[in-house]
Formats: sequence, C-alpha cells, structure tokens
Amino acid sequence: MPADPAQANRHEAGPQARQPANRSRTWPLLASELSVMFRRRRTWAMLAALAAIPVLIAVAVRLTNHDHSGHGPAFLDRITGNGLFVVLTALVLCTPLFLPLTLGVVAGDTIAGEAGLGTLRYLLAAPAGRLRLLLVKYLGAAAFALAAVAAVVLAGTAIGLLLFPVGPVPLLSGNLVDPWTAEGRIVLVGAYVFVSLLGLSAIGLFISTLTDVPVGAMAATIVLAIAAQVLGALPQLDWLHPWLFSHWWLGFADLLRDPIEWSSFASNALLQLAYVAVFGALAYGRFATKDVLS
Repeated sequence: MPADPAQANRHEAGPQARQPANRSRTWPLLASELSVMFRRRRTWAMLAALAAIPVLIAVAVRLTNHDHSGHGPAFLDRITGNGLFVVLTALVLCTPLFLPLTLGVVAGDTIAGEAGLGTLRYLLAAPAGRLRLLLVKYLGAAAFALAAVAAVVLAGTAIGLLLFPVGPVPLLSGNLVDPWTAEGRIVLVGAYVFVSLLGLSAIGLFISTLTDVPVGAMAATIVLAIAAQVLGALPQLDWLHPWLFSHWWLGFADLLRDPIEWSSFASNALLQLAYVAVFGALAYGRFATKDVLS
C-alpha cells in the first residue's frame, strides 16, 4: 500500500523542519537564562564591585600627590597626565583576580545551582535537552563575562574623563593618537580580556556538572584560576606555560602599539577556543550520562 504523501513529505523534511523548531526553543531558553541572571541582586552586586575598582583607583590617584613611577600596576603613573589610563590600569588589576573571581561564581553556578535548587529536572523536562541546556548555560556565563568587562571599561572611562585631563595618548611604540582612537584601542583591549575569560567559563561549566553543590563548584573554579597563574609564575614550569588558559591573559599590550600586533590576540583566542572545545565536550560527556534527581 503506498505511503501517505503528507507523511512522506514530513519524513523527508524532518531535519529541515526540526532545525527551526530547535532554534525556536533555544532562543526563549537563552532569553529566560539571561533574564534570571540579570535580575539577581548577586549579579548586579558583582558588577557594581567591578565598576568600583577603577573609581577607587582614580580617586586614590587624584587625592594623592605621590610619584607613582615604578610603583603599582602598569599605567598607574600615567593616569594624572591622561584619564584614559584609568581603564588600562583597572584592567591590569582586574584580569588576574577580580574578573576570574566573579566569573567563577557565575560559571560554577550554571548547572550545580539548578541542581541545588531542585529545578534542573524541570528544565530538562521542558524539553530543553541536555546539549541545548549546556549551550544556554555557557552563553549565559559568557554574557556575564562580557558585562563584567564592560562594567570596568565604562566606569573607568567615565571616572577618568571626570577627574583627569584627556588629550593625545602615547602608545607603547611611542606614537601619539587622539582620544577617540585611544578609546577604540581600549575597546579592543576589553574584547581581548573578554576572550581571555571564555576558557575559564567552560572550565566552570564542566566543574558545575560534577556536583550538586554550587558553592563547591564556584570555589573549585576560582581556585583553578588562581592555581593556573601560580603555575605560570614558576620558571621551572616553562614547558607548561603555553598550555595554561591564563598564559595570555595580560598579553593585550600588543594592542597598544602602532601598528597593532595581532599575534597575541590570535594565540589567546586559539588557546581559549581549545579550552572551550575540550571542557565543553567533557561537560557534555558528564552531563549526558548524569542521573538528574533534583
């Protein structure tokens, strides 16, 4: 007996028909994830704390008359001459410690937080699908990383313009560029720092699939971020340094030369992409076989 033509058409168009349906379920899930994240007081408290760092740096420099040459983080001694250096100083301070600290809280909470609240099984029954849920959770952590970097850049730019003069900015190569061009370079530096955090986001996601206790996943992610930098500071482990996800975190100085040197940006992006691929696969391998009871 011949098959029903309509049924045959549906069968033939199955993969194509399912793709829009999959997308139609993914975007509302992502929108819901971002809405929940950015409605939390914890999220805004962390963003406010990050934004306060460049403000504190600028106020401290403005209220003191000490010569900061050779002391403190990079670019600190240039702030009094040009307020745009507030952003760069803040990023030098935040990239190794404060940004990984806050991102570790968010990434470690992705899956473990849902399990701890008892909502994970309801998300999977939506049906969200395990792979789709992992993707949405990772994108949520990456969105927080972007917001965190933006908070530092915007607050640093605003307070620098308010408290200090702004004029032509000397690059590391000795050239002078106008403030608008310099701000463009600062945005590039912010993009570099954001890319640097993508690998840590994937590590946090993987750790979050290993436990139902979000505090444990947060702590483990933060400890790994610190441990990687400690290992990177040991000359005896030179062979290991290029493989550490934190190896290129402070390599954005090449973006402040004329012409721009893109090699460090490319190396950093490739390294972070490798970490995303490896730990994303590990997270899926763990989550796909995990018995979800909560």
